[in-house]
Amino acid sequence: MAQRKRHTAEFKAKVALEALKEQKTANQIAGEYEVHAAQVSQWKKQALEHLGAAFTSGGVRAVTREDESLKDKLYSQIGQLKVENDWLKKKSELLR
Repeated sequence: MAQRKRHTAEFKAKVALEALKEQKTANQIAGEYEVHAAQVSQWKKQALEHLGAAFTSGGVRAVTREDESLKDKLYSQIGQLKVENDWLKKKSELLR
């Protein structure tokens, strides 16, 4: 079975930008970059959806900081739950 190709963000942006220019059809762009036409359309759609974030104050960096904050909070909760789970396992073994 063939493995899926993993494309870099730069490659996706390049293809999406080409599609946004609308000088070529999605099929022409797909043939040129050796990807499926539906993928070109999907990347173009994603680029349009996230384009507004580039012009807000903080832009992408603000989203990244929020993501990092959320990730730290979730890791903290996971650690706490693991400690509680281990403690409960010990107590249940003592009751047997």
